[in-house]
Amino acid sequence: MTSENKTDGVTESIRKTLLSMADEKYRDFSSKLMPNVNKERVIGIKIPHLRKFSKELENYGEFLKDLPHKYFEEDNLHAFLIEREKDFEKCIKLLDEFLPYVNNWATCDSMKPKVLKKYPEELLIHIKRWINSKDVYATRYAINLLMSFYLDENFDKKFLLAVASVKSEEYYINMMRAWYFATALAKQYDETLPYIENNILDVWTHNKTIQKSVESRRISEDKKEVLSSCVSIRTRPKQVK
Repeated sequence: MTSENKTDGVTESIRKTLLSMADEKYRDFSSKLMPNVNKERVIGIKIPHLRKFSKELENYGEFLKDLPHKYFEEDNLHAFLIEREKDFEKCIKLLDEFLPYVNNWATCDSMKPKVLKKYPEELLIHIKRWINSKDVYATRYAINLLMSFYLDENFDKKFLLAVASVKSEEYYINMMRAWYFATALAKQYDETLPYIENNILDVWTHNKTIQKSVESRRISEDKKEVLSSCVSIRTRPKQVK
């Protein structure tokens, strides 16, 4: 059996199992959450079921090489399998191979391998690469990692500047930037507030950050009042200093 046939066989076996797990109602529901994903690519598998399958799967190396995948759930399965990798360098390699094929927020936000959190300094080198990428979801992924791993004990105010400095018209990048700053306000309020009070962010991200913060249960009512007073009608953002 050739390597290509072996890869096809592994993928087809996995695909057959995934198709057997299809839920038509969930397919309709999840498709509405991802308007940029062709519904024909969606099988309709609930995340807990897909995660369970990913933990039981063995000998999946050939599947990870078979890119791009046909179905959205195959992309998510790929993301969950990357999360199983316990070696930092191998994990980074897998991410670099897969990120160019990620084309939706759900898959992008699914990849948080635990091994990455164990190497905060080393990971920052790769976050810097990804955040400066021309690829929408590589940039979104980098910001998500900064939000997930660097707003607590590994926090540094330079990360706020890094996210504020991202300039993009892409909805899925700016939504993540707003999510990042709303989370930063919940965890590092004093360091983050100047970015809102001084209108550092572009108007859309600025106002979306405030909206998310006001809706959050992690931010006190008095802080919400301060943030609500900062809603902007500017047409141009101030320069980041």
